[in-house]
Amino acid sequence: MARSLQPAADAAHTRAQKSTPVAAKSRLDAVHAPNPVRAREGSLRGQAARKGALKKAPAKLATPTALIPHAPVSKSHGLSIGEKARLAQIITQISVKAMDFMASSEFELEGAQRRILEDAPTIEQPDVTWYRPLMDDFISARHRRARTANSQNSILLTGAQERVLFLKYNYARWRVRLLQDALTDESGVLGKPSVSQAREMIKFFDLAERFREQIAQINLALVLAMAKRVRNIDVDLSDLIGEGNMALMRSVDKFDCMRGFKFSTYACRAILKAFSRYSMKVAKDRSKIVAEFDPNMERSKHLETVRATVERDSAREVRHLVETDCADLTDLEKQVITSRFGLEKAPGTPQATLEQVGQEIGLTKERVRQIQNRALEKLKTAFEVRQKFAPAVAANDN
Repeated sequence: MARSLQPAADAAHTRAQKSTPVAAKSRLDAVHAPNPVRAREGSLRGQAARKGALKKAPAKLATPTALIPHAPVSKSHGLSIGEKARLAQIITQISVKAMDFMASSEFELEGAQRRILEDAPTIEQPDVTWYRPLMDDFISARHRRARTANSQNSILLTGAQERVLFLKYNYARWRVRLLQDALTDESGVLGKPSVSQAREMIKFFDLAERFREQIAQINLALVLAMAKRVRNIDVDLSDLIGEGNMALMRSVDKFDCMRGFKFSTYACRAILKAFSRYSMKVAKDRSKIVAEFDPNMERSKHLETVRATVERDSAREVRHLVETDCADLTDLEKQVITSRFGLEKAPGTPQATLEQVGQEIGLTKERVRQIQNRALEKLKTAFEVRQKFAPAVAANDN
């Protein structure tokens, strides 16, 4: 019976394959081909269908409607993990403050990207290993970077070279701002960019950061030059250099190269103003301090005083317990405690050792230690009981 049904099953399978659309087969291949498990499963289904073991028609198995949503084509061309992390950092930064730039009429001309970024001359990267006015004293010789022969020389840019760098920097920021404006809705919320927009934003944002760092490194000598000029003010050199570096970075962001001035002229004035504002702030803060800080005056002896008082009171209480026999000590225990801790001697007398006490009363050092421990336990118990009932005793005495 099975042999008679086999030709009919083969013929039905052939008709189903002819009726299956070619596009559906290609979509199925695209879905299953990357996954070896699914490919193996598909081959097993085909073998079972040819043998007649499946009751369901093979044509229905080829329907891709339920399989296509699980393998979107755009996911294979999506962002990598590193790109997603970098995009999150950029969006966080520009969401707090919109990307600012110095506008230029050259940005909107045809072929601006090729002319400004690609065809423009390349500016040499500066060597800033010489810029260690304070860190050389704190960095060990093993971790210091080797200085080249030209480490003491800084790059001096012409006006045309400065214009090239600032055009590149502001053009990259302008492209990021265009993407930001395109993704921002009417309520001011930054939307989710597409894959191409995300990669373009990462590209131009990183370019802007690189050009900003290059411009600042080329002009680091301006900070030291201005700091030496105002060394007469009563401010630490490290604080001056920190304020000068921040002023230099702000100058890079605010400088407009289209006005025809040199960047050093603009940055030096900004750095000097930052020094002036910082010195005024320091002077104002110091005017609120009545006297100079003296660590010895700030140290308190309260804890030492309290500890000495407690020890003195406790010693007086133990002496009272021994003298009044409130701890039920034997004569030998009283003698050991009195000789060991010098209760009958003047204050400040060195404490006797166990061996000295043993020689005095004719016992071994170990036996003196045992008697001392037993006597101390009795004194401790009596002291705790006396402290517990001290308020009641004081009330009865009154």
